[in-house]
Amino acid sequence: MRETVERWVYHPTTVRIITGLILINAIVLGLETWDRAMAVAGPAMMAVNRLVLAVFVVEIAAKIYARRHDFFRNGWNLFDFVVVAIGLLPAAGALEVLRALRVLRVLRLMSVVPQMRRVVDALLAAIPGISTVAALLLLIFYVGAVITTNLFGDQFPDWFGSIGASLYTLFQIMTLESWSAGIVRPVMAVYPYAWAFFVPFILVTSFAVLNLFVAIVVDSMAAVHKAEQERAVAAMAETAEAISAAEEARLLARLDTMAQDLTDLRADMARHLHQATAEGGPKAGS
Repeated sequence: MRETVERWVYHPTTVRIITGLILINAIVLGLETWDRAMAVAGPAMMAVNRLVLAVFVVEIAAKIYARRHDFFRNGWNLFDFVVVAIGLLPAAGALEVLRALRVLRVLRLMSVVPQMRRVVDALLAAIPGISTVAALLLLIFYVGAVITTNLFGDQFPDWFGSIGASLYTLFQIMTLESWSAGIVRPVMAVYPYAWAFFVPFILVTSFAVLNLFVAIVVDSMAAVHKAEQERAVAAMAETAEAISAAEEARLLARLDTMAQDLTDLRADMARHLHQATAEGGPKAGS
């Protein structure tokens, strides 16, 4: 029974139906923010929400029944469970904020669509590398904030009057948001050699360090894709080995049957020959 439920709940058709319901639910949740739509079709949209939630609950229950404890060992299953459970909580009183969190059901697309799941897995796998680069970037920012506070803080207290203000200004410069006309040129009007700090800072942060983030994510996605390919190849090899073993067992069984038939045939021939010899003996003697 569990195997039947598992085949049903993970069947491609079922997955496509769940994906379609997630998209429908996303559209309905968006329309609920439109007063005119609620006035025209409010009860219908609420009914659709309840129907979709009921289908999700049945899906999760079927998965738990099929996988039992193994269901909760998968991160994506836990994510689906929490998102669906939020929709079951009463959105009243202190829990009114949970009403807005119903839109989190849309994020189930990440667990249903393999391509999205692969991207999220790659981002999660890239967190250690991203953390290292973020620490390096924070170190560069801190050193730059101390330098700019000491050099430009007196003349530009709004931008560089404190470490915190300098960090925020340097972040704005790194994003290249009004960095030239808005910040650097006014500073250079008072400190002509300020470019000697800002230009290297932009080159290091905006072009070098930030590209490291991209490189880490791309490398992580390549690693995840390679791991998926290796798992697919291993699964195919295991399937082929199982098929080969089954074919070999079937062939051996046929050979055993043929050998048994041959043995029986030899026994029958020997018996008939013995009978023929026994019957011919008396005739020859008479």
